[in-house]
Amino acid sequence: MKQAPPASVADALADVAGIGPFFAVSTDPAEEVDPLWRSFPDGVAALIEVTAARMGAAEARVAASTAHLGLAARLWSPVLGSALVHGVVPSLAPLRHRAGAPGAVPLWLAEVRGLRVDGPAEAAEAVYRSVVEEQLEGVNAAVHREARIADGLLWGNAASALVGALRVLATARPAVAGRCGELAGALLGTGGLRGSGTAVGPGLGFRRRSCCLYYRVSGGGLCGDCCFTTAPRS
Repeated sequence: MKQAPPASVADALADVAGIGPFFAVSTDPAEEVDPLWRSFPDGVAALIEVTAARMGAAEARVAASTAHLGLAARLWSPVLGSALVHGVVPSLAPLRHRAGAPGAVPLWLAEVRGLRVDGPAEAAEAVYRSVVEEQLEGVNAAVHREARIADGLLWGNAASALVGALRVLATARPAVAGRCGELAGALLGTGGLRGSGTAVGPGLGFRRRSCCLYYRVSGGGLCGDCCFTTAPRS
């Protein structure tokens, strides 16, 4: 791996942003004037509160898990897209966010830098470092402090969000669909993601070993990758 020119990282992010709002990250230096930008894990509590109000969730841990799952998808998506489509992995260390905004959490890179990667092994190593080590480990710790959610559930959320982001990417950019499966396999065997779930069937089928608790929301149910086949009784 070697450093990628900042312009190529910015170009990769600009391209994959067209896939959808979860893939969008601003690299505009003019964003610095906005005083609302903050670094993770600051703002995690606010994000959980916004999610609880939107869902009408009575249990803090249910809102926290849902907020965490969405945020994990938000972190994985642009990095995976840039890695698989352009061979560039942006660093998320300089990432800033506005957690109280509705919809997909707005993200901005205060500094644009990243690595060029070649092949699934390099991509998995660099993506894991960018998403998990630079951001998600701190987010997990903050969510655990706020709602006392088990680590296994949080890693299950991270794995579920990873596979979900890759499914969206494979549909939007069919040319990289085969490599999406390779990268999923490599990442799911790495670090905290190891043991969080298992591949099922062809393609990007996945079943996690934990439950995100969405079934405990009024009108909620089981997700497609849930460890349960029927919702537990409360």
